[in-house]
Amino acid sequence: MTRHSIDIDRLFHAVGDPTRRAILDRLVAGPTSVSRLAQPLGITLTAVTQHLQILEEVGLVHTEKLGRVRTCRIESAGFRALELWIRDHRTGMERKLDRLGALLAEEDNSS
Repeated sequence: MTRHSIDIDRLFHAVGDPTRRAILDRLVAGPTSVSRLAQPLGITLTAVTQHLQILEEVGLVHTEKLGRVRTCRIESAGFRALELWIRDHRTGMERKLDRLGALLAEEDNSS
């Protein structure tokens, strides 16, 4: 999944949900099964699966079924897309602030 194939609006929607963020927080520790993800969340396996589907669609999670167990792990593509979006926007804002600072410095020097 490339940066351009990830819909940034869907990506922000995915991480905007507290349950999905809790799932990501749990997966940072390492791959785990859907049933283990569901236990502390207090939601059904079906609900966890629906959240995982959204996370998988935006490249934040990868799931695979081995026998009867569906295992989930963090996927880096979505995080890279978030990081690039933030970096691009931060860089643009920093340039604008630098120009504003230069303008204000010119006004101070001309006074």
